[in-house]
Amino acid sequence: MGRDAFHRWVQKNLHKYEDIFIPKLFFSLRDYSSKQFRSDLSAGVVVGLVALPLGMAFAIASGLPPERGLYTAIVAGFLISLLGGSRVQIGGPTGAFVVIVGGVAAQHGYEGLAIATLMAGCILFLMGLGRLGTLIKFIPVPVITGFTSGIAVIIFSGQIKDFLGLQMDSVPLDFIEKWRAYGDAIGSLNGAAFLIGLSTTLLIFFWPKKWQRFPASIVALVLATLVVEVFRLPVETIHSRFGDVPHGLPFPEWPSVSWEKVKLLFPSALTIAALGAIESLLSAVVADGMIGSRHRSNQELLAQGIANITTPFFGGFAATGAIARTATNVKNGARTPIAGITHAIVLLIILLVAGPLASLVPLAALTGVLIVVSYHMSEWRSFRFLLSGTGSDKLVLLATFFLTVFVDLVVAVEVGMVLAAFLFMKNMAELTEVKAFTKEMAPEGGEDLVQDFTAPPGVEVFSIRGAFFFAAVHKMMEVDRIVAKTPHALVLDMGDVIHMDMSGLHVLERLHQQCRARKIRFILSGLHSQPYQTILKANKVDMFGKEHIKRDLKTALRDLSSPAPKSVH
Repeated sequence: MGRDAFHRWVQKNLHKYEDIFIPKLFFSLRDYSSKQFRSDLSAGVVVGLVALPLGMAFAIASGLPPERGLYTAIVAGFLISLLGGSRVQIGGPTGAFVVIVGGVAAQHGYEGLAIATLMAGCILFLMGLGRLGTLIKFIPVPVITGFTSGIAVIIFSGQIKDFLGLQMDSVPLDFIEKWRAYGDAIGSLNGAAFLIGLSTTLLIFFWPKKWQRFPASIVALVLATLVVEVFRLPVETIHSRFGDVPHGLPFPEWPSVSWEKVKLLFPSALTIAALGAIESLLSAVVADGMIGSRHRSNQELLAQGIANITTPFFGGFAATGAIARTATNVKNGARTPIAGITHAIVLLIILLVAGPLASLVPLAALTGVLIVVSYHMSEWRSFRFLLSGTGSDKLVLLATFFLTVFVDLVVAVEVGMVLAAFLFMKNMAELTEVKAFTKEMAPEGGEDLVQDFTAPPGVEVFSIRGAFFFAAVHKMMEVDRIVAKTPHALVLDMGDVIHMDMSGLHVLERLHQQCRARKIRFILSGLHSQPYQTILKANKVDMFGKEHIKRDLKTALRDLSSPAPKSVH
């Protein structure tokens, strides 16, 4: 098959495979041109330079040597772009993982972190294989904003030691204890380190937009390194704490896995997988809005899984889609995964050629990079907006935020999700109404219907509106009271019921039994598809009697004017 024939075949048939597991790279090359290649190449170089200080900074913030962050950015970044479901996603280490990665590394060392990352990769892969990519929409915004803002506060607080050049043997993990330790050590403040950190922060923060083509973080790190080296400032560097940054990637090494370690680290792996899925899919959604594309969420999870399975063999740790680097990628002209692949190759070349130079970077300058990251990660505008919302949103937001900062990220997300679910159920239950039918409740143009309703003697009509589920069934007590008076017939109009669960069906069954015992005609009217399917799947249609399930209330009232059937269901 010639090139032109193959191109025609691709154009004609590729759309058939959009729903199966094929990387977005394959689809992106349909109309690829030399002009787009140049744009992707340029964007990849810029993002590679941006990712260089971030990779080292996130590793150091997690208590790991800086080269592990570069290994992660190279290996995971390459695989996520090569196999992912987004055109422009950039993968690598991110700030969201600092808390959980740092905690696992502190308790179990790098080997424990490698096992947790490997398991998280397997979980992500299975999530993609199980087509769970759309579940991201079920995570409430207050939960996401709460833990993201909390992580930003934790990242910021973790930079104070090196930002001020404090002389401390170790930094406590607990938030309050950490700040108490900073206060005790404030007398050892290093003025040179503080000036380097402050200058780096201000330079990155106020870097002119017209110069965005040149990464502010790289410029700031180069200047800070030159100042420290030229003036021989007494500032701690990567070399003085960690030694030289190695040349190239390490030889693949299999982590020492045991069943005991798997059981011990599984909760951490689950958290890493959940955070990886949330951040990568959020990043992909943001990228879609910027380029007018549509990512393939399940393929993205598969790629994230493969990347996290692979990185531990090369000395890396947890990776996911990075929103800031992805946005930088798009703004610099990237439109295909070629840019992400280029960014990984650029990082590898830098590691091979300029590894020793990276060892000269002052740690105070890296803290400046992370302080700016934590500021942008704080989402303070979204936080302020949610605080002006409903009481339930504020409660979920603040609970998730404070639990993230003062207790634990896992606990924060769990409590946030459970609290959001309970509050949602409470709000839905409050919206559900069970009322006696009146003229005011009649549908538009249904005044005659109410007059028909008053004609048959001894008929009671109730209207249920909203979701008829377990948290709302207690509102049927008034109906129970009416049944006790033994009317001739009881009609439940369910034309405004949007959802009914098995608890709602159980209440209907109980009412039917009470009516049957008292020889009261029990009529259901206006059932929509979902409530009717619930009754059908539970095999309760014959119990209620098909003749007692009416299309609408008007039909039910008209039939009640006719003689009653011999048997009552």
